[in-house]
Amino acid sequence: MIPSMSEKGMKPSRYLLCLITMSMSLLILSSVFLLQSTTTSLLTGSVFKQIHINNSTLYFRPNSNSNSNENFNPGSVASTSNGNVQDLITPDSITSKEVRDFREERRTVCDTNEDILKIFMYDLPSEFHFGLLGWNGEGDQMWPDVSNVSRVPPYPGGLNLQHSIEYWLTLDLLASNTPSVVRPCSAIRVENASQADVIFVPFFSSLSYNRHSKPQGRERKSINRMLQEKLVEFLTSRDEWKRQDGKDHIILAHHPNSMLDVRKNLGSAMFVLADFGRYPTKVANIEKDIIAPYKHVVRTINEDSADFDGRPILIYFQGAIYRKDGGFIRQELYYLLKDEKDVHFTFGSVRGNGINKAGQGMASSKFCLNIAGDTPSSNRLFDAIASHCVPVIISDEIELPFEDVLDYSEFCIFIRASDAIKEGFLLKLLQGIKRDKWTKMWDKLKKVAHHFEYQYPSQPEDAVDMIWGAISHRISSISSVPFRLHRENRFRLTEGIAKINGLKKEEFLSHNR
Repeated sequence: MIPSMSEKGMKPSRYLLCLITMSMSLLILSSVFLLQSTTTSLLTGSVFKQIHINNSTLYFRPNSNSNSNENFNPGSVASTSNGNVQDLITPDSITSKEVRDFREERRTVCDTNEDILKIFMYDLPSEFHFGLLGWNGEGDQMWPDVSNVSRVPPYPGGLNLQHSIEYWLTLDLLASNTPSVVRPCSAIRVENASQADVIFVPFFSSLSYNRHSKPQGRERKSINRMLQEKLVEFLTSRDEWKRQDGKDHIILAHHPNSMLDVRKNLGSAMFVLADFGRYPTKVANIEKDIIAPYKHVVRTINEDSADFDGRPILIYFQGAIYRKDGGFIRQELYYLLKDEKDVHFTFGSVRGNGINKAGQGMASSKFCLNIAGDTPSSNRLFDAIASHCVPVIISDEIELPFEDVLDYSEFCIFIRASDAIKEGFLLKLLQGIKRDKWTKMWDKLKKVAHHFEYQYPSQPEDAVDMIWGAISHRISSISSVPFRLHRENRFRLTEGIAKINGLKKEEFLSHNR
């Protein structure tokens, strides 16, 4: 029988299919053998390198028993009777070869030829910085040894920590030239001002105010004022300052009263501040300056964060109630809320273990009030974030750190002061936020909390790293659009809930124009 045309063509097709199948099998087998022999080099070479070059949040900390640096966070450790930090955090144990290779590569990434923020730091005498902490260098030693955290001068504990920003940023710049310290490469110290994007002034102005703002004995001037005047004389005589009238200089003045005597003389510089409450607009404003978070003083909540049912207190506030300026709102709210069920609204201070008690109270509460005091901002907001207690911000003039990259409406509630003092408004609004919505904000809060942590060495996307990023954004003018959008979102949630609770939309919007 003569085969048909279709049968004639079928046999070559089967041969071809078999040939392709055998070829693919051989290719797969050879690939498997190749991967088995090169897995380690691929992981430690290309994958790990890709992770840190892309500025991922992946970060490895050394074993506490190793000779490498440990993370140092005075806000989370035991203190001596005089408030100085006594112990160090013990980090997680990481010992694998991959991590060692990763750390070694991280040391080589901080290169001035790369696109990172380049900072020139003045070598000011120690009386302006670590000398205020009692540190004295040996011989001609200008700066402390930061290669080992046990040698880093500790910062005073208690409420002093709130405005310790200058300490963390200075340490981080010193660490950028210390190969043994593993840190992000968002900023690096350069030795020549002509190479720099910005110039850093390492004056611990908040510490100077806290410790030396009053004249001692027969002194006519306080040490704080004398240091400020010496700083102005130094800066204005420098060619680096004259080059751009100081516009490329970074001056840290986080305490509301720091640099009080000379801030107008240095107003052309970029200030790093807590808020603009005590500054004239010509001296400090959101167009040129940076808002940095306070360092929280309560314990950071990690995996043991209580959920909706584990927080029996609906509203929490503990602190000074009778305040100056815009702080009258605290007194008004105290009388409105002090007798309400599931509300903790009371006086409080650091005395009698007050900080630990406040931390426990916040960690047991669904909502924590951040109300304007003597100034628009307070550390209470960042204590609430560290406690995973959804912040309720009642401060019409507040400016927030990193608002160009963070949408605070996703994890905070904003209420106008004029609305908050209406009888029943605040309580009804917060009672109207049910489990699902609260949990969504709580989950987001846990995800962003690390952006507000100060520590040494710094970690990717922590407070220090975020501040360097904010400075980079400011000098490159890339943050204005998302910043405006995030500010517009502040009252979005409150508007929706208020409408559901019976407040007319037109009435609510009239307060927010």
